[in-house]
Amino acid sequence: MIEQMYTRTMFSTLVCLHGWGGSKESFTELREALQKTELKIFTPDLPGFGNEPEPGEPWTVGDYADWVTQYIRENVNEPYALLGHSHGGRIAIALVVPPPTPHSPLPTPNPSHLYLCAAAGIRRPKHVRHTLGLVAAKTGNALLSLPGLRTVKPQAKKLLYKLLRVHDYEQASKVMRQTLINVSREDMRPLLPYITVPTDIFWGIDDTMTPLQDGELMQQNIPQSTLHTYQNTRHRVHRDRAQEIAKIIQRDIETP
Repeated sequence: MIEQMYTRTMFSTLVCLHGWGGSKESFTELREALQKTELKIFTPDLPGFGNEPEPGEPWTVGDYADWVTQYIRENVNEPYALLGHSHGGRIAIALVVPPPTPHSPLPTPNPSHLYLCAAAGIRRPKHVRHTLGLVAAKTGNALLSLPGLRTVKPQAKKLLYKLLRVHDYEQASKVMRQTLINVSREDMRPLLPYITVPTDIFWGIDDTMTPLQDGELMQQNIPQSTLHTYQNTRHRVHRDRAQEIAKIIQRDIETP
């Protein structure tokens, strides 16, 4: 664990933002781990996931941040903390950075604490597998429409996507596919030094979707931050380590 000293701020509500392809159900384990506290927990389905309709056109991180801002303004009336997993972490980063960034204005009231669970947002150029996967997803229809391949097109396309790990892209609608491309292109790295709220970062050492070095980079660049790492844990750190994360959150709501 890498820790920097910071002053804790009390809160009574927790807003949780799920990752790409997830929903409010992503936080079932965390809710159970926190059920003995008096913490109010909000877990909205983000647009395009769960029961929330997808947007009418492709969105950016800023668009998601605007939607969450409005959700908080309409539903949260007490001091709150913000937790984001993967894509939700990317959105949370955009939310807590004050102007003059081009992202959404801060919600009211401002979050008291930030929790990032295997947060996305660190763009690494020339990520070969991801690039090949997107190219394959875009050109797969044409390739698999060649004579002799049409009869095996559905099975071959599914296998191709599986090998290249682009399940999210395969399953998405046209709007959500472009949204995935949009948000994946955005690099949250320049925003990290401007995060002014106390931050706890949770990461699985065996995470292959958002590697540990991303968590280490976030801890190094977010001024008031602590990095918590877990052995034998991959990208589902918010679920597989819900008990440990809940203990940190409970510490924060009980410490004056």
